[in-house]
Amino acid sequence: MSMLSLPHDPSLMQRALDQARAAMWRTSPNPRVGCVIASADGTVLGEGGTQQAGGPHAEIMALRDAAAHGRSVRGATAYVTLEPCAHHGRTGPCCDALVAAGIARVVASMEDPNPLVAGQGFARLQAAGVRVEVGLGAEAARELNLGFLSRMVRKRPWVRLKAALSAEGSTALANGQSQWITGDAARADGHAWRARACAVLTGVGTVLSDDPLLDVRAVQTPRQPHLVVLDSRLRTPPQARLWAVERQRWIYAAAVDDNGRRAALEARGAQIRALPDGQGRVDLPSLLQDLAQRGVNELHIEAGAELNGAWLAADLVDELLLYVAPRIVGPGRPLALWGPLTRLDQARDFEWQSCEQIGRDLRLVARRTGPVAF
Repeated sequence: MSMLSLPHDPSLMQRALDQARAAMWRTSPNPRVGCVIASADGTVLGEGGTQQAGGPHAEIMALRDAAAHGRSVRGATAYVTLEPCAHHGRTGPCCDALVAAGIARVVASMEDPNPLVAGQGFARLQAAGVRVEVGLGAEAARELNLGFLSRMVRKRPWVRLKAALSAEGSTALANGQSQWITGDAARADGHAWRARACAVLTGVGTVLSDDPLLDVRAVQTPRQPHLVVLDSRLRTPPQARLWAVERQRWIYAAAVDDNGRRAALEARGAQIRALPDGQGRVDLPSLLQDLAQRGVNELHIEAGAELNGAWLAADLVDELLLYVAPRIVGPGRPLALWGPLTRLDQARDFEWQSCEQIGRDLRLVARRTGPVAF
């Protein structure tokens, strides 16, 4: 594959990345992809981003945009943030559509690790005489699709653990009161992070103590993320508020011999699966594999200290999303209960990615140390 050569390539790829970023909340379980088609002098002919699952991909949207404006794309360059697909799913192969339209050159950010694509899109383009260049905007494209890449390569979702904390690290008062440690702006921002996830996970302890909705309300979204509840003994009340929101609800248990509780929950629309770990709890690695098979790219955890500790103890958390309020609440409940450790080298280490003020609070993002295996 040839090297990049035109001076306007970076700005046009940035425009394609902007299209992918605009698709953030709608494409699940598909990747977030943007496409810009431009003439040899850099004039934009058409652009678009991937639509909701089952809808057109970014390349098709860009071709339609050009056609709607009466612009021919023959001999043009397509800037796309992920390798054009090469398989028949709910839509046809995008690589074939680009060839049929007369695209002469494709500049892509990265190869698609989906085994149904994985270089085949590039190969078909090149076989048809299309010049293919790969690598421009790769880091940004990867960031937009960490969850999709994780599911394709690791066969499990990208796991993000969210918590709101006081300045000394308490998530609630000693009596359990936590509404609200952080301010309105931080809560709205947290809803935006919920919206980008494929599924939101909590534990039955949180359901019983807080009766949360765990939906997206503070920001507009074209879809609600699926809901996952870890409930080893099926104690989730059929009358809980979480049933009020229309979405997929998946309950994972350690056993389902429940004296009728399973039937009551299934009557409310829950899908229940037992994944015991042999110690009376849900097997977390098996849960992640099951969620990947259900098409979950990003898993957003909002749970209590015990369940947070279980995820950290299992070393399954990829990213921390922490909102820290400038207030001292005294002795309270911690972010996570696990351990106690006997050596510091047993700790779970993370690296700070960003720190930003959101309203009166700080939003801290950290990722597990070491290279990500995809």
